[in-house]
Amino acid sequence: MPDFAHRVALVTGAGSGIGRAAAVAYAKAGARGVVLAGRQTLALEETAELVTSHGAVPLIIPTDVSANADVENMLAKTLEKFGGIDASFNNAGSLGSFLPASNMEEADFDTTIAVNLKGVWLCCKHEIIVMRRLGKGGSIVNTSSWLAHGAFPGSSAYSASKSALDGMIRALAQEGAPDGIRINNVNPGIIDTPMFRLAAADNDAVRPFIHHTPAGRLGTPEDVAEVVVWLSSDAARFVMGQNILVDGGYTIPGHRAWTTNETQKENHA
Repeated sequence: MPDFAHRVALVTGAGSGIGRAAAVAYAKAGARGVVLAGRQTLALEETAELVTSHGAVPLIIPTDVSANADVENMLAKTLEKFGGIDASFNNAGSLGSFLPASNMEEADFDTTIAVNLKGVWLCCKHEIIVMRRLGKGGSIVNTSSWLAHGAFPGSSAYSASKSALDGMIRALAQEGAPDGIRINNVNPGIIDTPMFRLAAADNDAVRPFIHHTPAGRLGTPEDVAEVVVWLSSDAARFVMGQNILVDGGYTIPGHRAWTTNETQKENHA
């Protein structure tokens, strides 16, 4: 586990899944404070208990990342409590409506973009401002997705939001670099989170994803969280502007085509 001793981390979407795992991972790595931002207060309180059990001080801040005033408040409350911020993990996101474009409402598209793209942009904007003012540099990590590199039928809004996010951080990384602010994305593959289970509720739905993953299993939130904490640490001091896939090989070109052919052979044997 990378060393994050005596530092302060901020996590959006900290109520479950990858966000909760990252908050706990920061605490395990020695963080003195972990800010827990999100919209589900009860879930954030559960995460806070886990953070406390590993020796860090939690701070819950109800936040809608798509609202500029909420994001400004989130940073202000962080500084008020801890006096600084060393790393941010902008993880809050929305799966949105997985529907063909011909069946999707404009409002559904707008909501997905507002949370997954505008929300991350707002967080990065204000985090850069604060880190620049503090003059100590810092790390910003955002949650993108393997769907920035691929698609399902019905994923047009979600894939668009994540593809745009991958492009956006390359510009933001150049803006932050002169002040020692490193900005990167993690692109999770098929991770066993509550969000994933909304789309794949039973074993029959899950099996194809495992079959197409060379690692032979679904990812866990902790698989991603450990990469996030590494990116936030001094061990990754020369890494910036990168979109890092954490997917057990799911997106390796050609792998799924090969396994699909093998499956077809097995079914016809």
